[in-house]
Amino acid sequence: MNDEAKRKQLRKYKAFATGLFVLMAIIFIITTILQKTLDSHWIGYVRAFSEAAMVGALADWFAVTALFRHPLGLPIPHTNLIENSKEKLGDNLGSFVVSNFLSPKTIRPYIQKIKISNFVGEWLTKERNQEALIKNLSDIVLDILNKLDDSEVSHFISKKVSEMTNDIQLNKILGNGIIYLLDKNDHQKIVTNLSKQIKEYLIENDEMIQERVKKGSYSFIPSFVDNKIADKIASGLSDFFREVEEDTNHEIRGLITKKIYEFSNDLKEDPKWNDEFKTIKNDLLKNDKLEEYSNDIWLSIKKTLNNELQEEGSSLKKYITKNLNEFSQNLKTNEDLQNKIDHWVRVTTYKYILKNTHQAGNLISSTVGNWQGKELSEKLELEVGKDLQFIRVNGTLVGGLVGLIIYTISHFFI
Repeated sequence: MNDEAKRKQLRKYKAFATGLFVLMAIIFIITTILQKTLDSHWIGYVRAFSEAAMVGALADWFAVTALFRHPLGLPIPHTNLIENSKEKLGDNLGSFVVSNFLSPKTIRPYIQKIKISNFVGEWLTKERNQEALIKNLSDIVLDILNKLDDSEVSHFISKKVSEMTNDIQLNKILGNGIIYLLDKNDHQKIVTNLSKQIKEYLIENDEMIQERVKKGSYSFIPSFVDNKIADKIASGLSDFFREVEEDTNHEIRGLITKKIYEFSNDLKEDPKWNDEFKTIKNDLLKNDKLEEYSNDIWLSIKKTLNNELQEEGSSLKKYITKNLNEFSQNLKTNEDLQNKIDHWVRVTTYKYILKNTHQAGNLISSTVGNWQGKELSEKLELEVGKDLQFIRVNGTLVGGLVGLIIYTISHFFI
């Protein structure tokens, strides 16, 4: 019911209660007149009933009216109770709601019934919901991106990169990386490939070797001898690198491994390498360069995100849709995931409600306290006024019956 309907209903019941009082008054007047001309006993009973009924009706009218306003506009003490006690009423109402509706014992049964995982899973399964969710998220992220100050973001990135790299020892990172590759024996692939490349180079460039031999030879040595020597050199070297390529246990591999280990440890421990890499790092990450790198990185990220979020069917949106589908299916079929999510929601909701129950009490108290006294009285009267009119009706009838009983007892026994 809206307020207008409630007002009509209240006027109806007020009229009924007032009409009953007027009826008793009319009966009292008639019986009083009749009692002077007629000697019938029943008139006294009716007159006593109507007289007491009027008293009861007036008393309960006064009591009901005193709750919401001054009766007849007279500032009688302890009347207009709601307006005069609205702050206290708000505090008591807030405390009542918190104590009786937001207590652990009261809310726990409702919290335990929460099962949000199935609902979310079903909701995410629908394509239109996915599209709406992705669109809203995209709009939010785009709005944030467009409101961000590019210079501030770039400065933030450069500052964090600078803080992160201050204590980084690149020589140790590089040394540990090389040792990691050696421990996994991955460097052997490099040795194999390098041996193969050198072998093929020697075979393909035998003429160059001959020319080098001739150039370094004496003039009195015949050309065919130089060519023979060059062929032997090229053949020997190519055979050697073929052996290294094909033999995974070749001694040169072990020697190379040993030397690389020695270099790696030297790289980690020798202070000169730390100084060298620190110099390189400082040259690469000077403030002006770092700001420039950060600005380029941020603008690239921002441009990419803008394009991905604005374009329909972009890779990012497809990726999000794919993951939403997988997540929704898991929510519908994975009981462990369902239980974890539902348990987390229940615990979080329970803790949040208990932690903020005083806020609910304060909200009720401040809301009621901030209402105008007359407004509060009108609101409450609209809600409970109809039922209070029955107090007036009951007062009229009960008062009349009590008056009748008293009259009967006094007539027969006194």
